[in-house]
Amino acid sequence: MGYQSTSECIQALEKHGQLLRITEEVDPHLEMAEIQRRVYKAGGPALLFENVKGCKFPCASNLFGTPERARLIFKDTYDQVAALVAAKADPAKLMKNPGKAFKAGLSALHALPKKVNKSSAPVFECRAKLSDLPPIVSWPNDGGPFITLPQVYSEHPDHQGKPLKSNLGMYRIQISGNEFEKDKEVGLHYQIHRGIGVHQKLHNDQNKPFRVAIFIGGPPAMSFSAVMPLPEGMPEVAFAGLLAGRRFRYAHYKDWTVSADADFCIIGTINEELKREGPFGDHLGYYSLDHLFPCLEVEEVFHRKDAIWPFTVVGRPPQEDTTFGEVIHDMTGVVIPTEIPGLKAVNAVDAAGVHPLLLTIGQERYTPYVKTIRPSELLTISNAVLGKGQLSLAKYLFIVNESDNPELDIHDIPAYFTHLLSRIKWERDLHFQTETSIDTLDYSGDALNHGSKVVFAASGEPFRTLETAQPDVDCAVVAPGILAIASTFEPETLAIELEGHVAVDQFPLIVLCDEPEFLAADFNNFLWVTFTRSNPARDIYGVGAETKFKHWGCTGPLIIDARLKPHHAPPLIENPQVTAKVDAMFAAGGALASLKHGRDPHATQNQHPDR
Repeated sequence: MGYQSTSECIQALEKHGQLLRITEEVDPHLEMAEIQRRVYKAGGPALLFENVKGCKFPCASNLFGTPERARLIFKDTYDQVAALVAAKADPAKLMKNPGKAFKAGLSALHALPKKVNKSSAPVFECRAKLSDLPPIVSWPNDGGPFITLPQVYSEHPDHQGKPLKSNLGMYRIQISGNEFEKDKEVGLHYQIHRGIGVHQKLHNDQNKPFRVAIFIGGPPAMSFSAVMPLPEGMPEVAFAGLLAGRRFRYAHYKDWTVSADADFCIIGTINEELKREGPFGDHLGYYSLDHLFPCLEVEEVFHRKDAIWPFTVVGRPPQEDTTFGEVIHDMTGVVIPTEIPGLKAVNAVDAAGVHPLLLTIGQERYTPYVKTIRPSELLTISNAVLGKGQLSLAKYLFIVNESDNPELDIHDIPAYFTHLLSRIKWERDLHFQTETSIDTLDYSGDALNHGSKVVFAASGEPFRTLETAQPDVDCAVVAPGILAIASTFEPETLAIELEGHVAVDQFPLIVLCDEPEFLAADFNNFLWVTFTRSNPARDIYGVGAETKFKHWGCTGPLIIDARLKPHHAPPLIENPQVTAKVDAMFAAGGALASLKHGRDPHATQNQHPDR
């Protein structure tokens, strides 16, 4: 049976040696977040901060810090849920194992929400004010404290009080700062293409008050389900019941539906007036700046008697949300090929911030009697991918043909790049969407939510050998066929200067950047800089570029301008005073000396604009 509260989960993790209690007073302003980042990086245990400065509630982090710990938390249901997901992909396979099918069928009953009396709901045991909640600030320039593991619950206006018509999402919540009225308002930030936006529009169209509930803690399955990319029509609370092995229990308070077992709950109504929310250090490794977003007028704040405040920290990957992604892929990856015909594998590249770069493998099946000489069905598949749920937020979509190398591993990213770059023809295989929507957190475009996309499609036999030897130009070799250059020339001039330069002809991809050595030092640095700091339609250039029948391409190397630009959001940099204090906690005699400690390499590097 799944855990019903954060406290239950904490106790179980401690029994398995997966928890560290921190009794020393720790400041929620920057200190707790930096500790979390380091412990996650070291593969350390879950953390329980028992003495939070200025706050009566203990706080827990790194609960999902490793895939093994996430599986431990859901040990009673993980295999059954995976079997149900697999049944969607291949029902016949499940039926070949009647025992497994029977267990999966029984577990499906947990998907039905269960209404309970308000008097039996632990969440209503106590009341609080917003200012009583842990004021956790993760990065120095954050606009205030944020809730980083919220479960934001909303309902369809025609089905109020019915959880099976609800949406549960993890949208960040700013609990103070900016112009928010103290103890009365919180900021609600949701990105483009989120389910809550559909509900808000429907309420607006019907001129109905849009009531929202924010749950924190409770069954860990609720937090996990809030980030699941579920198919439209499947409510997250139903999936949470499956994963918890226990039906989602809810009660009604006035016109709100409330998670009966949550550790905390904030209820309120979305105002018509937008207010500035942010800045916030986000998962691309930069600040998302302050913008106008919906504001929640708070009605009540409830909490359990034994309430523990769970939180996470985001920043340049990898962070704890990386583990969420790994477990989600493990649990649901088998379904992807069934959703889009011809699509065999997908990797939303975490090191590049997830949405900026999507690697895929597809099949060319249109003319099996003719040797494929150019991408064909791959382009059809890429259009389907860019129209599918959160995959549609991809900015760079790479796709290759499975039959060209059936052994190619989608998660061996350097090998994937080598495969693609040895085959792609820049004059033919680039396909742009020049005026479209992109991820709200991506500041490489011209305005919020506005930018471009490009498909790199490669099929056929390799026709070029990728060079690794240093050419006679001022640059750094990142990987076979990839150069990083810091040039005094603008990209158009650089393309002209490189034309006819034999030394770079076997480097089909050139990245114009602020510090080539940083990109060459680690392949993840290359992925992060290149794909988070470029807008395809604006920042892609090429040697021998030409436009033919409205199609842009180039005969020589492709150039991506990935320099920091004035309109970009600033990278995340830690506070040196806090860093020194946390260093002392990990030193001999410090509160965290028992942990294997290696400082997050991103932390010191972040002092440089390229880091």
